[in-house]
Amino acid sequence: MHDLVRRLYPLCRSITGDGLRRTLEIIGASIPLEITEVPTGTEVLDWTIPREWNIRDAYIKDATGRRVVDFQDSNLHVVGYSGPVEATMSLAELRPHLHTLPDQPGLVPYRTSYYAETWGFCLSQRTLDGLGEGPYEVRIDSTLADGHLTYGEHVIPGRSSAEVLISCHVCHPSLANDNLAGVAVAVALAQRLTDPWYTYRFVFAPGTIGAIAWLGLNRGRADRIKHGVTMACAGDDGTIHYKRSRRGDAEIDQVFAHVLKDRPHTLLDFSPYGYDERQYCSPGFNLPVGSLTRTPYGSYPEYHTSADNPDFVRPEAMEDTLEVLWAAVQVLEGNRRFQNLSPYGEPQLGRRGLYGSLGGRSDTKQAQMAMLWVLNLSDGTHSLLQIAERSSLPFEALAEAAHVLQSAGLVKEWIG
Repeated sequence: MHDLVRRLYPLCRSITGDGLRRTLEIIGASIPLEITEVPTGTEVLDWTIPREWNIRDAYIKDATGRRVVDFQDSNLHVVGYSGPVEATMSLAELRPHLHTLPDQPGLVPYRTSYYAETWGFCLSQRTLDGLGEGPYEVRIDSTLADGHLTYGEHVIPGRSSAEVLISCHVCHPSLANDNLAGVAVAVALAQRLTDPWYTYRFVFAPGTIGAIAWLGLNRGRADRIKHGVTMACAGDDGTIHYKRSRRGDAEIDQVFAHVLKDRPHTLLDFSPYGYDERQYCSPGFNLPVGSLTRTPYGSYPEYHTSADNPDFVRPEAMEDTLEVLWAAVQVLEGNRRFQNLSPYGEPQLGRRGLYGSLGGRSDTKQAQMAMLWVLNLSDGTHSLLQIAERSSLPFEALAEAAHVLQSAGLVKEWIG
């Protein structure tokens, strides 16, 4: 995962353009992607696909010809979607187009302006403080022209056509935690999944407009999504945060509350601000999509600065995020409702050899209790996850008990 972060980090990404396509190409080397190109001017819900932005070079040179700000050193130095510029300017003329972080004087900020034509440079406050009055040669070699917005999808077919959505934004330039770490964790999950019950759809799209484009183009089939999560900020040292869906009590919300309860974590209520969960959870769609991060957006000092680099992202943190996501997937995959086929009195388990089939282990008592709980609450209204919450038994023990009882003909999966 960390190798993928390092490989993607240098690319200059935006909501459109060749950097975005190259990002999807690299992801596609790990998991096959179906690429969709949406032309400039296409109406997607209430939005319109903007012109495509590409950049080749940008700099500010002093009178000696030295590049005091250089896009080749970091693509954060240029305000995203800056139009072309070629001029000679004094520092006073240049200042309105310069962005710094006075409270973090050694860092370069990330700034962008997708929908209002402008231009600018980002630099450290220390660099700005060292600049003389000029003149300066200013150049941004970029284009804004009709083109496309690009997104990629990876689908793992399941035995059910109902879908689990894993969505990652891929529009930010050289920012490792936001969101290359989320992308890397999603790719690792896709590589781990085999023969799932649900169909898993991984969407790698530029933030906001990309998710809106996907929803606009898939409006008629969005109701196939039964569970979902957006992935971001997956590699810092903070504890796991899960933000509930707009519904607040969707199965995906219950699943993450369950898998996180025995570890440090924070559960957040839904708000219509953040990552693309706010698009999937817009009232017209109201999809059951939450958000999984470690430290949330805007809550760590490296956020949207040059300090969000590959060294800030920890391999062990990404591994931990992946394991949390994997645990949630395992619960989703196994969470079923059952019907007790012998509901009048407790069926005799001993003569069926059911106690013995789980005996000889340190968790024999737990296995026996799991069978009794499954039998008692298998009335078609309680899922295994709900039984786990009520009984305080591990979900895995209840899923195994349900499998054993089903094999013995005592329960059947509830259809309805």
